[in-house]
Amino acid sequence: MEGSIRLLAYLACVIPMGSLVRTKRDTTENLLNTEVHSAPAQRWSMQVPAEVSAAAGEAAVLPCTFTHPHRHYEGPLTAIWRAGAPYAGPQVFRCSAARGSELCQTALSLHGRFRLLGNPRRNDLSLRVERLALADDGRYFCRVEFAGDIHDRYESRHGVRLRVTAAAPRIVNISVVPGPAHAFRALCTAEGEPPPDLTWSGPALGNSSAALRGQGHGHQVTAELPALTRDGRYTCTATNTLGRAEASVYLFRFHGASGASAIALLLGALGLKVLLLLGALAAGAARRRLELPATQDTHPRPQAQESSYENLGQMNSRSPQLPHVPQEELLSHQHLLAHCEKW
Repeated sequence: MEGSIRLLAYLACVIPMGSLVRTKRDTTENLLNTEVHSAPAQRWSMQVPAEVSAAAGEAAVLPCTFTHPHRHYEGPLTAIWRAGAPYAGPQVFRCSAARGSELCQTALSLHGRFRLLGNPRRNDLSLRVERLALADDGRYFCRVEFAGDIHDRYESRHGVRLRVTAAAPRIVNISVVPGPAHAFRALCTAEGEPPPDLTWSGPALGNSSAALRGQGHGHQVTAELPALTRDGRYTCTATNTLGRAEASVYLFRFHGASGASAIALLLGALGLKVLLLLGALAAGAARRRLELPATQDTHPRPQAQESSYENLGQMNSRSPQLPHVPQEELLSHQHLLAHCEKW
């Protein structure tokens, strides 16, 4: 009897402990499921292709889409594209959208050739590049920034490679520069894809052209023509599988005269200046002679004023003395005046 009681007590203790263990395990499973379901469905990520190719002069599209952990974000945002390097490369495009707006106002577009195709509100930052040039070849990185209540941002680390292909040659620069020992040399720089071959032609090379392969940097190639010994026209020609281009430069050096020829040249120049000066003086004198009579005729002639006896007396008193007249002549003149008065 006592053994039966102990068996029943043992069973009563075992059953609750098993229930407790089962309950604890179920609770742990429920907690794990809750953590999984409370985790965000999406994280920050960006999807871009590894490479995009297009020919020079045409347009290219750089795709970029992203995901973010914020559901239904309607705050302010900014879309940015960089070139060269992530986070620190120069910006080529930037636009901003106000809260609740799907219109991204362009704030920066390098040379006006970059335009946003995607809608940042729909997680699309795709960019279109117009009128591709060889200098556009490189790697580009897209970036999005959230503002307002949520300050968050994300940028692609590897970016997308833009490869510019199939460009006809173009002469970028051609010039003549001084070299050592009073010599001159010519430089020609051209670009193209594939990189062009450069050739020089000119009087110093005779009738044949000199084919030179210059040093290249990327799509640009530079060729030098050293020690130009003759004056004339020098032409640089760039060719590749898509076409050719050429440009010319001229070299004219001053050759100074010596001895008697130099002195004669100097005296001739001085004589010419003297003749010109004499001609100018003669022309001025003739002009003054022609203008002088007209000037005299234009001035009014002075008119004699009427004089009173008083003035006449004053004038006589101030006038110089008359020469001495003999007394006999003076009497004869008075007699003549008296005789005339009678008549």
